[in-house]
Amino acid sequence: MRTKIKIAFALCTCLFFVFIGCGGGEQGANTEKSATNQVARGEYLVTIGSCNYCHSPKLSTPFEGLIVDSTRLLSGHPESAVLSKINLKIDSTLTKKSDWVLMSLDMTAFAGPWGISYTANLTPDTTTGIGAWTEEAFIKTLRTGKHLGQEGGRKVLPPMPWNFIGMMTDDDLKAVYAYLRSLPPVKNQVPAPVSSEEMKKLK
Repeated sequence: MRTKIKIAFALCTCLFFVFIGCGGGEQGANTEKSATNQVARGEYLVTIGSCNYCHSPKLSTPFEGLIVDSTRLLSGHPESAVLSKINLKIDSTLTKKSDWVLMSLDMTAFAGPWGISYTANLTPDTTTGIGAWTEEAFIKTLRTGKHLGQEGGRKVLPPMPWNFIGMMTDDDLKAVYAYLRSLPPVKNQVPAPVSSEEMKKLK
């Protein structure tokens, strides 16, 4: 009798651990699926928001014109790019009275009454991109329009529509962050913005 009880107990114990193991595997699969869905949602939002077009260097093609360079996707204004002096002079002359807003050919640099701004590197590179940014800092930046979401941080400059993007839900902003973190990191040090006063001195 005791032997039967021991066997029954052992069988129940085995079944218990099998059940727990199966449940854990299912939970892990659901978590992985949820993360995959979040990244896919983020990619969708970034794509329909045309973030790719401003934040990515371009390639010139004979039939399609400028297209996004997929090898440098969302890596921002190229650090090796040189804006022509003529354009800089025009920028500083025409924009000082808020008459014009101008942009570079690849649409990664913009000049206006605020000065010159360059699109940021949004890849997860830890030194030149957002690899060191926390999810909280990323969301706070887009909610407040302040760099890194810091109270005393510099303003996020035009034409970045942070005030509209900041109206997205927390879940959507988290999805965008998750997608950006899933990209291959690209080391590209985007130049610092040029103030309107500094721009006036350009010749």
